[in-house]
Amino acid sequence: MDTQEILHELEKMGTAQNRKIYARHGVVDEMFGVSYANLGALKKKIKIDHALALELWNSGIHDARVLATMVADPQQMKGKTLDAWVKELNDSATTDAFAKLASQTALARKKAAQWTQSKQEYVSRAGWTILALLATNDPTLPATFFQPYLEQIAETIHARQNWTKEAMNNALIAIGTRDENLEHEALDIAARVGKVEVDHGLTFCKTPDAAHYIARTIEKRGYAMQRVAK
Repeated sequence: MDTQEILHELEKMGTAQNRKIYARHGVVDEMFGVSYANLGALKKKIKIDHALALELWNSGIHDARVLATMVADPQQMKGKTLDAWVKELNDSATTDAFAKLASQTALARKKAAQWTQSKQEYVSRAGWTILALLATNDPTLPATFFQPYLEQIAETIHARQNWTKEAMNNALIAIGTRDENLEHEALDIAARVGKVEVDHGLTFCKTPDAAHYIARTIEKRGYAMQRVAK
């Protein structure tokens, strides 16, 4: 399937209801309103096609851009492409899809370090989301990699922009549920931070309490390990 065929397919899959939902979640780009289930089905059909991903992103259409992040080859993503794409982010959903792709590239750590410091809301959200994904998915990273970020969260989270705050809170949770040592440090940071206020707009989304979520996740993990041991 070429780009035009896929765009036509996306248009047929879109619904007015999904467009309303995505708009409530802050999507402002042109969109068809394709469900993530249908995007996932297309991803399986296309598999990895990096050239196609670049064209889909360049369409500027929300659904096509999310699909682009699914079919792009992380090994072929160049720094200049990541930097170009991150500058075009303008909603949290596309940002998180982009960050998932960026977290799988060889430049993930470098871009997390750069973008978490950005004053641009969605650039910094991408950076903190990459960090959360690294905490979850990269077991090779030492605790010392994450500790400076914990201190940044403690010192700056309440002064950051709305969607950056949410990503920082998510990163705090991800780091805190990574291992036992980071758990204690993250819980200390969560106590210092307190309640994180995020405006979720016209949605029913809520910001999780980091301390509660970390403790609950660790408790569930311990219970699961006990069951396996039996």
